Amino acid sequence: MNWYLKVLKQYADFSGRARRKEYWMYTLFNALFAVAAMVIDNILGLSFEIQGQSMGYGYVYLLYILVVLIPGLAVAVRRLHDVGKSGWFFLIALIPLIGGIWLLILFCTDGDSQPNKWGDNPKTGGDEINEIGVA
Repeated sequence: MNWYLKVLKQYADFSGRARRKEYWMYTLFNALFAVAAMVIDNILGLSFEIQGQSMGYGYVYLLYILVVLIPGLAVAVRRLHDVGKSGWFFLIALIPLIGGIWLLILFCTDGDSQPNKWGDNPKTGGDEINEIGVA
């Protein structure tokens, strides 16, 4: 949960590097909270309907997605920086099938062990969870 909160604290920080653990823990909790938002939508009867069929999500889900859109993009860009790629490389996902697979492989790849042009290796150094927000 601390990794999820770390990403939210770095709301629009597209600089630096994010290790695999930070990205995947954020992704895990993001998926759990998105499912919880869909369940809340269904319980409260807020889910959208198209041609009489429920979509499964509604206003709570959409609000949640809007809130975490920028932090999700920021952590993805920082993750790409960790493997030595530009943040613009995220657009590779627009290539059907192959782009998404390639991006998944990059997100699963271990980061550069040495400092790169986006910063030092986030695995070395202090306790990065507790350093966020400290001047």
